[in-house]
Amino acid sequence: MNRIFVDSNILLYTVANDERKALRAYELIDQRPLISVQVLNEFTSVARKKYKLSWPDVRDGLEHITDFCEVLPLTLGVHIKAIEIADKNLINIYDANIVAAAELAGCDVLYTEDLSHGQKIGRVSIVNPFK
Repeated sequence: MNRIFVDSNILLYTVANDERKALRAYELIDQRPLISVQVLNEFTSVARKKYKLSWPDVRDGLEHITDFCEVLPLTLGVHIKAIEIADKNLINIYDANIVAAAELAGCDVLYTEDLSHGQKIGRVSIVNPFK
């Protein structure tokens, strides 16, 4: 079975008003994917800013996510790999940090809307789960 990594933009559908995408996000969460601390930080920022969630609601969302997802730390190694990925693939450093964390964790698939569906970066295949 493939090891999967899920980006914050997918997890945010658990708090958005899009039932179809929310159901798909929950299906992915049920697979117990890997995420990074950066994913949690991005989720928190967007949930507060865009969706105007209260801190208690953000905490509830994060608790649900962390109950089902394996959370990886941000490390210097991830950062160094991210710079290499950003330079080679011409993507921003935040997306590159997600890809680097997925690759270093041995993931085969990264579910995200932020990169090109079908793209392969290192060993990681980029998949938009809503395509």
